[in-house]
Amino acid sequence: MGRATSKVTIMTLAVSPDSEWWRSAVIYQIYPRSFADSTGDGMGDLPGITARLDSLKTLGVDAIWLSPFFTSPQKDAGYDVADYCDVDPIFGTLADFDAMQAKAHDLGIRVIVDLVPNHSSDQHVWFTEALAADEGSEARDHYMFREGKGETGELPPNNWESVFGGPAWTRVTRPDGTPGQWYLHLFDSSQPDLNWKSEWVRAQFRDVLRFWLDRGVDGFRVDVAHGLIKAEGLPDYTPAPDGGSMGGSGSTDVGLEPAIDSDGRNTPPYWAQEGVHEIYRDWHSVLEQYDGERVLCAEAWVEPLTKLAHWVRPDEMQQAFNFTYLETPWQAASLRRVIDNSISSFATVGAPSTWVLSNHDVVRHASRLALTAENPQGAGIGPKSPGQPDPVVGLRRARAATSLMLGLPGSAYIYQGEELGLPEVIDLPDSARQDPTWFRTNGERYGRDGCRVPIPWEPGTPGYGFNSTGASWLPQPTDWDRYARASQVDVEGSTLELYRAALALRAENSLGLGSIEWIENLGPDVVAFRNGAITVVANAGASAIELPAGRVVLASEPLAGSELPGDTTVWLAAE
Repeated sequence: MGRATSKVTIMTLAVSPDSEWWRSAVIYQIYPRSFADSTGDGMGDLPGITARLDSLKTLGVDAIWLSPFFTSPQKDAGYDVADYCDVDPIFGTLADFDAMQAKAHDLGIRVIVDLVPNHSSDQHVWFTEALAADEGSEARDHYMFREGKGETGELPPNNWESVFGGPAWTRVTRPDGTPGQWYLHLFDSSQPDLNWKSEWVRAQFRDVLRFWLDRGVDGFRVDVAHGLIKAEGLPDYTPAPDGGSMGGSGSTDVGLEPAIDSDGRNTPPYWAQEGVHEIYRDWHSVLEQYDGERVLCAEAWVEPLTKLAHWVRPDEMQQAFNFTYLETPWQAASLRRVIDNSISSFATVGAPSTWVLSNHDVVRHASRLALTAENPQGAGIGPKSPGQPDPVVGLRRARAATSLMLGLPGSAYIYQGEELGLPEVIDLPDSARQDPTWFRTNGERYGRDGCRVPIPWEPGTPGYGFNSTGASWLPQPTDWDRYARASQVDVEGSTLELYRAALALRAENSLGLGSIEWIENLGPDVVAFRNGAITVVANAGASAIELPAGRVVLASEPLAGSELPGDTTVWLAAE
């Protein structure tokens, strides 16, 4: 290979070599309703997951995280929980969960379940009891009920808006038909916020943790982990005009300004309040009572990274999703900056960074990295969205970005279907959309349905092998044969084989427990570093560069001669 003059900068960014599995794990997110359907009703389920676990073993992941499968009216795809200790019949039974987990453990795959503590469903017995109880009662205190403003309480208690659009308050009607109190719902009106200043609520969730830990789960991904505690007095709050952009990308959760305390902006009174840490220290103590290194992972939209690190202090959680990294554009200087900041920020509390590029809430990175217009997180993309992605450019960048991510020290998350190169589904009919964002914004925002379409397994079969009938809760595109898993197995150059090779090399070289040495002077569009025996070189520009010395052991695109093309990442070993 050709040689380029380079300079190595050694950074003190080592990830602790402790034995905890979560420090270096690659964790695969399963969105149960869209993974595999065993009954043919169009809804994925737990037996479907069980039947497909062998494919995840051959992929090379260490653990799976399942989005909610609990009893729910499914108004927000299961994130509106009506019973935290049972399985919704659309997904199966507790026995089905036990069978799925047993097979996963037999395969050496750990199991993480999704916990939704900020809010419940309005059909949860806790909330129905609160509605039936008198104003000011103990049952009402389990949720955020407040008196309204105005002469007759006709105005909401404050000006907060829902993440999904519209007001964050709904007024209830008393048994006599007169208007009553208001309850807070930072998300949909069917998802009332729990009152985490109530010791009763805290006790209920300790029991929920123990219920699943007793069944053998390896940990919990915690939804809206920066919520739960609200500022005293629930003061009015108006988000910054720019929406509080994250990671230099200008995109944030729709209606959800991240908890930012830099650049002169205050933390919103409903996010990242100091009191949440007391809750997670309590949960940490519960998990410590169990064998097997059980873990907590925070879904916390918090900036800056030095503040997010508070969620993974030694006596709190083990992981926190790095959304700053997810939202960083495919641009070399920005990528290097966020990698530096991530590793150094988490290292201050002895934690690894947790890298992620896609999940069930964001535009798939095979499309997102090729967008040419601003796209706020949660808005989604549809037929009328500006800056439509080029699918060829998007997939090329996605493969390069993933190859870069999997070469970094720390833990990494993969969202189902990204190993197939799946793009965002843009052309969903309006009549098929189900995301509350679509309805609460009167169709102004497409929402997250496009990344949640059931994934393809076999070409030329009903539903691409998602099931045997072709039924699908969201319609699948008609041109997905080429993305189906069976179309890519053992096919040189396929996205699936790229992921399998990267994960095998990552494990073989213990990259998750490594440290990085930056390699400089390869050009302004290049991100390059050495992690143990592997040198990772990512060319985020349009022009080819000369490859540094080394034997190519992984390439996100075919190489010709001694040059590294644009939008391509390689891993090099010593010759």
